[in-house]
Formats: sequence, C-alpha cells, structure tokens
Amino acid sequence: MILTVTLNTALDVTYHVPRLRPHASHRVSDITERPGGKGVNVARVLAALGHEVTATGFAGGPVGEVLRTALAHSPGVRDAFVPCAGTTRRTLAVVDETTGDTTQFNEAGPDIAPAEWAAFLTRFEELAAGARAVALCGSLPPGVPVGAYATLIRAARAAGVPVLLDTSGEPLRRGVAARPDIVKPNASELAQLTGSREPLPATLAARRRGAHAVVTSLGPAGLLAATPQGVWQAAPPAPLAGNPTGAGDSAVAGLLAGLAHDEDWPTRLTHAVALSAATVKAPAAGEFDAGTYELLRQTVTVTAGQPGCR
Repeated sequence: MILTVTLNTALDVTYHVPRLRPHASHRVSDITERPGGKGVNVARVLAALGHEVTATGFAGGPVGEVLRTALAHSPGVRDAFVPCAGTTRRTLAVVDETTGDTTQFNEAGPDIAPAEWAAFLTRFEELAAGARAVALCGSLPPGVPVGAYATLIRAARAAGVPVLLDTSGEPLRRGVAARPDIVKPNASELAQLTGSREPLPATLAARRRGAHAVVTSLGPAGLLAATPQGVWQAAPPAPLAGNPTGAGDSAVAGLLAGLAHDEDWPTRLTHAVALSAATVKAPAAGEFDAGTYELLRQTVTVTAGQPGCR
C-alpha cells in the first residue's frame, strides 16, 4: 500500500470562462468539482495506474463531507481521513479558454486543535506501519505545528518506510533537515529554500541540507534530479498546451510509485515527466490523459549529468 498525506485537503472547483478579464462579470461555460489537495491528487493518479493507495489527512464540515463523498467514487482510493471540527477549504481555479491560462484562489483551511493533531499522529503511525512508501504533500492548515512534516518524516523513517516531501516555505526547510528520501520542489520553492535561482546549484544545495534526493520541477521543461547515483534531467519531447493545474502532483505520483517499487532513477523520472505532461491534457488535477501518457513514456528523454553529488 502507498500512503498519501494531505493535511490541508480541499474541494477543488474549476471554472472555465471564454476570457478572464479583471473588473468584469463572466459567464462560466463549465464547472467541475473534485476532491483535492496535493496528496489527494497524487492518490487519484496512483489509483488510476493500478496501485493500492490510502489517502489520509484532515477533513471536516460540510465541504469535508462533499470531499469524502466524491472520493468514495474515485476507484481504488481508500479513505483514512481524520475528522476535524473546522470546515475543509475550497480552491477555485479559473481557466481562460482563450489563452489556456489558469488563475488560482486558495483558502487557508480549518483551524486544527492540538487534540486533533495528536489524533492524526496516532493514525499516521498506524497507517505508515503498513505502507511501502509515504508522500507528505501541500500546505499546513492553521494550528498544525510548522515542524509537522519533520515529525512525520521521522515517524515514517522509524517504521522503515521511505518518504517523499512536497511542500514549501518553513515546513519545507524543517522537513528537509529530517532527511526525507525525496524532496520535490518547484523552481520558486527551491529558490526560497536555497536563495539561488540557478536550477542545478540550487538543487544540489537543497540536497546538502539533508534530503537523499531532490527532484526539481522545471515546468514544461521537465525535471532535474540530484540523487546518490548522480544528476539527471528528464524532459518531454515538446511542451504541451493545456491546464497545468495538478501536473506537479502527477509527477509526485510517478516518483512515489518508483520509490515504492525501488525503480532506477531514469525509470522513475520517465514516468514522472510523462504523467506530469499528460495531466496538462486532462480536464482537472488528479487526472491524466492515458493516451498521452503512453505516448510520452516512449519519448521522454533522460540525460545523465555529473556523477555522484556527494
């Protein structure tokens, strides 16, 4: 079983409009609602690939009920969410159909009480004991300690379970120091962590902070990985037009599956880039276009860079 953790789950709402204009009224041409939050998206992609996956985190209030009901209709994802008194947040993505650009609005999330956090820690330890790999994904809701991911990484490592971390800011900084197996930042998150905007030096610097491997998202250009086996860059044959929301989560799904099954790095990166690009062609986060994925698995290029970084 693969375990995904989304402490700040969300109900993802996507609006499509002919053209997004500031200070104007808009007629929405299409609406979709999906269970969301980064780890939930990862879980749905993994389930679509045929993996046994459990999703946990917090869910509460009327929005949390809608999310869990929707998740029950996502084949292959086991619901192990811990209830909270506050209401699960919503995110709103507005897609401009003329340009393909997406504008995102993210609520903060519910306040988590100390007793709720303690209950989650107990639940996490139970679930991690039966997991092949764990992903810790996304922002922290108010009330959760800023070092929460570092605590969860140490708990997973004590259980002998490999961990992937995908977050930002101070939770990322503290989490990296707890030595996760993989950290997956984007360029902006990496710059905030290391102070460098040069992808390779920043990726290597992030790895020196404690992570066993760092895989940096380069957007349409693919992924850059600094690993114990060396540096790799993986790229699709060409950028794809579409909605990039959730593309990073699909990359995490590919990396996590590779971690769970101990695949070599070129194979992990090929699947991660193919899934990420195929998500751009899907209507919503947590989904991917199967035909595009199968095609890209054969055409993604993985190039070895300098040998061993440490």
